[in-house]
Amino acid sequence: MRESGDRFRRERASPTSPRIVLRRVLVLSEGRQFREAAAVLQKLGPNTIATVAGELPLDLLVEGLPHSAQLLETLFNKLIASGQRPNINAELVVWQLVRLLASHDDPTLKTKVARLAKALLDYQPDFQRIISARRKALEQAVQGLGCHGLTPDVSGLTHLHVAIKNELQRHIDAYKSALHRLDELGLCSADNKKPVDASHQRLLSLRLPEVQQRLIDNKTLLTILDKPALKQLDSLVETLADRVQNDKEALFCVSQLKRLQPVGEDIPVATILMSFSRGCGALLDLMQIPHSPCHSDTGYHSETEVDQETGKDVVSRYEALYHHSRPRALEALDSLPDLEHATQLKAKILFSVVVLAFRTCRTIRDHKLLQTFRTLHIDHRSSASQSLRQEVLRCLASSSESFPLEDAENQVIGLVCETLKEYKCLESCQALRSYAGEAAKVAWALVCQVPPYELDTDFQTPVRLHPEKHQPHQSSPRSSDIVRAYLWPALMLQTNYVHKAIVVTDGT
Repeated sequence: MRESGDRFRRERASPTSPRIVLRRVLVLSEGRQFREAAAVLQKLGPNTIATVAGELPLDLLVEGLPHSAQLLETLFNKLIASGQRPNINAELVVWQLVRLLASHDDPTLKTKVARLAKALLDYQPDFQRIISARRKALEQAVQGLGCHGLTPDVSGLTHLHVAIKNELQRHIDAYKSALHRLDELGLCSADNKKPVDASHQRLLSLRLPEVQQRLIDNKTLLTILDKPALKQLDSLVETLADRVQNDKEALFCVSQLKRLQPVGEDIPVATILMSFSRGCGALLDLMQIPHSPCHSDTGYHSETEVDQETGKDVVSRYEALYHHSRPRALEALDSLPDLEHATQLKAKILFSVVVLAFRTCRTIRDHKLLQTFRTLHIDHRSSASQSLRQEVLRCLASSSESFPLEDAENQVIGLVCETLKEYKCLESCQALRSYAGEAAKVAWALVCQVPPYELDTDFQTPVRLHPEKHQPHQSSPRSSDIVRAYLWPALMLQTNYVHKAIVVTDGT
């Protein structure tokens, strides 16, 4: 009995069993004794901390922020030190910090969460690019909200709708006048407009009075129709289209923010967007990475440094394709009646577009390289071709924004529509085509890097979750480690994963 009591007291004083540790941390957290809970985690070894982290209800700890900041900081620092990456959704912590920094005026808040922000960045460096992309999207949405001012008209500045109405009225009056004039001149009667009258031989046989009369008739019509006031309809329609897109972007951003916290309809949209943009900015400031010791103020950067900076930029674009472009395309597919209940099919379509875009762009790249070697009569297997290949790739990468990729976009859409012939609605879905175009641009920039980025094409399922290459979707249960489907392919640079695959696990 004495030995059992001693053992029980030792377990309470310094628990080693993951089950006991988990229970103790939960009890302390529920009592808001986060400092004591952090002390418990601090004593754990590498294997135990990974097991406990995988079972912790992270959403409970997130709700306790900023008071639970020390506990979460300890958790992530211990995981970093252990080299373990268990199945936890650390992104929940990031967006909760953004929400707090966006809505709280507590001057001590930044101090309370600063160390946690740095621990999150060390745990997953991609967070900095994800937050930057979200902040940029919010700022662009705010800018778009302010682009609904007065529009130039022939009479001066006025509202866009008034300008469109005036322009349409001018067109209507001009068209009526032209129709009336055509009837007066008899230029459209069946008697004098036979096909033979437009033959080449007939036209070359016209006499001077006939040519003069033709000039007078055509000039009369041209005077009616060719007026400066009738030439701004296209620009007005473009302005209208831009404003529609701007409002869609703003509302899309608000719908994403609603997932973080309720948004009142009586609050100005710009206020909502700007507050969260400031929250993203504040968190980025807390995550700020010190300059590298090799950084030079002379403006000189080695070729390797330039390639690394460019690589970070294109990886950020790949992330933005998932976090921003994909949700928009999914929203468009949701609006198609034929796909209303085909949830898995819609996810597979968006996944396939990315994979097909990479394959198509890689084929185009290889064809361009082969053309270059043939033009210069260089054997592509020779050593001389390797340095030329790198220079050509750098040239293609630097001009990726202007490189024509319409063929790649058409090929991707064509393959998707050919595979899903029964869904005719996909052929006319402009949002899907735009998504394919964006995917092709990102894929082209990635496959033209030195060295080129590649997708991990191992999409085998079911397979056990590998933390170094798989990121469970936020709706996936923490208790499952079996991958059942892929939502987004992993991006690789040689043998390193620079962006994990987003996967769905059992029970989602």
